[in-house]
Amino acid sequence: MKKAAWNPSISTVLALLLSGGALPFPGGLNAQEILRPDLAGIASRDGWTVQNREATVAVEGDLTVASFDARLGSGAAWVDGVEFHNGTIEVMIRGKNNPGMSFVGVAFRGLDDETYDAVYFRPFNFVADNDLSLSHMVQYISHPEYSWSRLREEHTGVYENALVNPPNPDGFFRARIVVEKPEVRVYVGEDTEPSLVVAELTEREGGRVGLWMGHGSDGSFAEMVIIPAGSGS
Repeated sequence: MKKAAWNPSISTVLALLLSGGALPFPGGLNAQEILRPDLAGIASRDGWTVQNREATVAVEGDLTVASFDARLGSGAAWVDGVEFHNGTIEVMIRGKNNPGMSFVGVAFRGLDDETYDAVYFRPFNFVADNDLSLSHMVQYISHPEYSWSRLREEHTGVYENALVNPPNPDGFFRARIVVEKPEVRVYVGEDTEPSLVVAELTEREGGRVGLWMGHGSDGSFAEMVIIPAGSGS
């Protein structure tokens, strides 16, 4: 897998400092290695396995941006050769202010294309005009058993929430997902307080990690960073 030089944001540095160590990644990552997957390879499937989407790659200013088309069903781009256990996944994400048509985020603990956990955002709710929609900005799911609809019906307000500081729904924003089994915390931008804290709904300890789009959604991504967490042993 090709790797670019690491140029971390403030939030990435904070996440690394808080991690206190590292767990090994099967598939070639050593215990201290921080991985920055090369998004330029997504369109050609170089270092990536893309499911139910086609992608294009372009340079926008200082960013190498991978953009995916919209299709029926969810889609993902999995990083090849990496099994993610605990740690931090940071990425810049761009959806759009189109109600019901923009679901963009990160998948992890992936077993196959149907079995994974994910954290995703609904950018159109960043500027919603009612309290109910505002509370649906960020969502945790655990497919196939725990879909957003089941979680909303059975555990209202537990696995989704508003953002502390909602960004522009049509622009890039930086998301940081901290996975420390059994807890997942979600931060946006330079926020020091999480917008969502949930207990994982899977017993899987590890799995694939990648970029994720929901049903009928396109999306763009840049600057993905994967930071192994401290083992505590």
